[in-house]
Amino acid sequence: MAIHSHERAREFAHAELVHKSEHFDGLPEQPLTESARLHRAGLANWWISADYGGAGVALEDGVDIVSELSYGDAGFAFGSFLPILGTVMLQLYGEDEIARPVLERLVHGGGVLGVLGSEEAAGSELGRTATTFRDTGDHLVITGSKYFSTNSDAADLLLVLARSEDDDFAVIAVPRSTPGIEIVKRWDVIGMRGSATYQVDLHDCVVPQANRLRGNGLRLLEIGLNASRILIAASAIGIVRRIRDLSMEYAAQKQLKGAALTDNAVFAAKLGQLEMLIDVMRNQCRAAAAEFDQFMDAPDAAAALYRVGTMRSALAAKLYCGQAGWQAATAGSEMFGGVGYTHDHPIGKLVRDLRYVGIVEGGDDVMRDLIYARFVIPPTKRR
Repeated sequence: MAIHSHERAREFAHAELVHKSEHFDGLPEQPLTESARLHRAGLANWWISADYGGAGVALEDGVDIVSELSYGDAGFAFGSFLPILGTVMLQLYGEDEIARPVLERLVHGGGVLGVLGSEEAAGSELGRTATTFRDTGDHLVITGSKYFSTNSDAADLLLVLARSEDDDFAVIAVPRSTPGIEIVKRWDVIGMRGSATYQVDLHDCVVPQANRLRGNGLRLLEIGLNASRILIAASAIGIVRRIRDLSMEYAAQKQLKGAALTDNAVFAAKLGQLEMLIDVMRNQCRAAAAEFDQFMDAPDAAAALYRVGTMRSALAAKLYCGQAGWQAATAGSEMFGGVGYTHDHPIGKLVRDLRYVGIVEGGDDVMRDLIYARFVIPPTKRR
């Protein structure tokens, strides 16, 4: 099943994505028609468990699915796989009467989820979240403003991080149709323009008590971010593979000192370096994903992941792939000379798309700090 999904993802990318650079770089309207085709190809929400009718493809094999889709367009791939952040939290910590209909609908009808965590003032410090909820007995009332939320306008359900007056953090499932939800604007992002990220305000949104997911909201986000960060890292693999192939196409027809650029030792060394980076990036992503799969396959996955929270391997995958990918993108753009700094060649878009790996869901400095605070400082001295 996994190999078949990988091959179908490659076929889909070449048929639907590769030759549409201008379309995906033009901030296309959402939802994309290609998203419906992805669902018909059986590649949307591929990770959802068979318990909900899904394909249940392991995250380790999903690394290659994301690499293939990102080869075609990383923005499209990002919007397609990011719901994993929310579905992991729903599956493990949501009440079944809330989670099951949503997960089954994503399997049978396609679609996406939105996760509302980031805020203007708090940034990556989610412990400073200013969005609040109050408990009225039977219901929760949520108020606040969320800065960056991908897929939120097209989603049927939003998962909102909020805090109470006594600093009780919660993730709360809020149907998109709930009165009081306002899409303030869609961000005009520099890269990854095939996805759609919004600023969203919530004005006294009322939902039932049962819509609160079990556990501390900050911990739940840590757990979901493990999966999405690994796939964000995997998207860099697809982008770098595309840069490699474009470089080879260019070098085959580019003359330097009377010979094809492919015969040049400096060029050969650069492409050899790119190939090494691709292998190491893929190995790191698949190793991190395999570790996550082991947790998900445990008899009590929810408890096992709740004890662990943030996985070191997921942080390392995102940090390494962001840095290695940027190194590859820089080398690739230089190969094209001046044309590599224009909108006339796909390499410029790939460079802009790649940069997001080191920014989204925690920038490189945030990743370094998390690794230091969680895994370098001795356990007795951790805050």
